[in-house]
Amino acid sequence: MNDPIFATTMTLARPPITAIPLLENGDRLTRTEFERRYHAMPHCKKAELIEGQVYMASPVRARKRSQPHAAVMGWLFNYCQATPGVELMDNPTVRLDADNEPQPDACLRIEEGAGGQSRISEDDYIEGAPELIVEVAASTASYDLHQKKQVYRRNGVREYLVWRVLDGAIDWFVLEEEIYVNLPVDADGLLRSRVFPGLWLAVADLLGGNWAQVVAQLSLGLASAEHREFQQSLAAKRSTDSTDRA
Repeated sequence: MNDPIFATTMTLARPPITAIPLLENGDRLTRTEFERRYHAMPHCKKAELIEGQVYMASPVRARKRSQPHAAVMGWLFNYCQATPGVELMDNPTVRLDADNEPQPDACLRIEEGAGGQSRISEDDYIEGAPELIVEVAASTASYDLHQKKQVYRRNGVREYLVWRVLDGAIDWFVLEEEIYVNLPVDADGLLRSRVFPGLWLAVADLLGGNWAQVVAQLSLGLASAEHREFQQSLAAKRSTDSTDRA
């Protein structure tokens, strides 16, 4: 054991003490440490910190996740492009609190200057709760409907939509007195957002893959009086914010 060659070999074999550990499923971390490790893994496309625990994304399946995600993004994009003052984000990192930094599939947020409750940080992350978060989940067993739902509720996400692909179901929750309640489906088969007037969802058509009808029903929402009033409200707030900044 006193052989100098052996001692040198052992010293060189030690990993550098400055190496940043990799994120692993189940790690218990602070948000600061989570971000440090995530930034050191540029190949990693999705990781979340939920109640202080790390969740790493599984490979994305084509028809059970990728296609539904694309459909949701198309629906939300059509609404966003017709509603100045509203921003659509795809897989954004959201800083909610000290123990929670999710990366939802999609979210709609009202811009801060238009009266929104979240903001974009100097290092380009969402801070605070977006008004609407959307997740594509496999089934009711997903943590999207358990741990994350409670985190979103507690942090004031006003509406939360979950598409349970394997169950063939949509859950749209609305925050009322700090509790999530189910948004009811109207007699015409539509879910209508309370936070984003005109954001209408034809549930059966979405689940059945009838994308053209989903867009057609959304177009009716965008032509509604409630959407026009919402546009005017956003425009007035943005104008006031621009004047205040000047």
